[in-house]
Amino acid sequence: MLSLGGEVVTPYAGGALDRAGQLRRDPEALRVLVDRDDVEIIPLWRDRCLVTDDAVARLGGADRHRLPAGVGDPVFLGLHAGRPVFAVDLSELSETEALGAIGADRTVDVRKLVHRLDPAGAAVLGYARGLCHWHRNQRFCGTCGTRTRPVEGGAARACAGCHLPLFPRISPAVIMLVELPGTPSRCLLARHAGADEDSFALLAGFVEIGESLEDAVRREVAEEAGVVVDSVRYFASQPWPFPAGLMVGFVARAASEATSVDGEELLETRWFSRADLRTRRGARGRLGNPDSIDRLMLESWLDAGDGPDHLD
Repeated sequence: MLSLGGEVVTPYAGGALDRAGQLRRDPEALRVLVDRDDVEIIPLWRDRCLVTDDAVARLGGADRHRLPAGVGDPVFLGLHAGRPVFAVDLSELSETEALGAIGADRTVDVRKLVHRLDPAGAAVLGYARGLCHWHRNQRFCGTCGTRTRPVEGGAARACAGCHLPLFPRISPAVIMLVELPGTPSRCLLARHAGADEDSFALLAGFVEIGESLEDAVRREVAEEAGVVVDSVRYFASQPWPFPAGLMVGFVARAASEATSVDGEELLETRWFSRADLRTRRGARGRLGNPDSIDRLMLESWLDAGDGPDHLD
């Protein structure tokens, strides 16, 4: 099991893809790559994978004729063991047209597939989804309103009017396991607005302009739960391409036990011992979302143990 003190590889991270930045700036090299017989092209439709017989549909060099005219050029993702990998967005088509063009059975959200993918496969699909989503939503320049076009193999866009270069924006968010020292030690979970009556999760929130990640942890815990934390240490980060997030996990130590929720974002907070969480895991079969860093953080905290409350 993972350790709080060690490096953690989260879902959608740790892939073996070489993003080959030097090739992105060479249009001729990209044209050669996309025409190679061993090319892999991942088609997506409105952020969903196309699936055939429970396998994610992929096109090889001999299948490029299946791509309808007008769907746009594939975007370059990188090289996997020397093999070029691209993604293509079929969102301009209807779902039926997209499935027919590729010969797929249905479309499926990436998050529904991650449990049966290896880490490298999940990382590539997450990257493809996030990049295609960005292209679809960055068609016009936010400065002058002129239409933009893909450049550098799809790693960026350029404005045809003011020539502003545009790059995918990432929205950083912090997610915190707040620990109350003592014997037994306990961690703070919260019931968020809209959640089921007995559904508790870690606290999280977006980083604001002018904040460090640690500042954001302290602010979010104080604002949402009324708890002051006196130390913050890094756990791990997770790409979250739904559509463009980066989740940064921290373990924070609470200075006091009292909590106070705002009744808007959070409806209830509760301190859980390791024994409490093991009981919940036994009843539910798991803790946290299967593909999210919160699960790793909770499981790692359980594995850390704390003397008499540690159950082997």
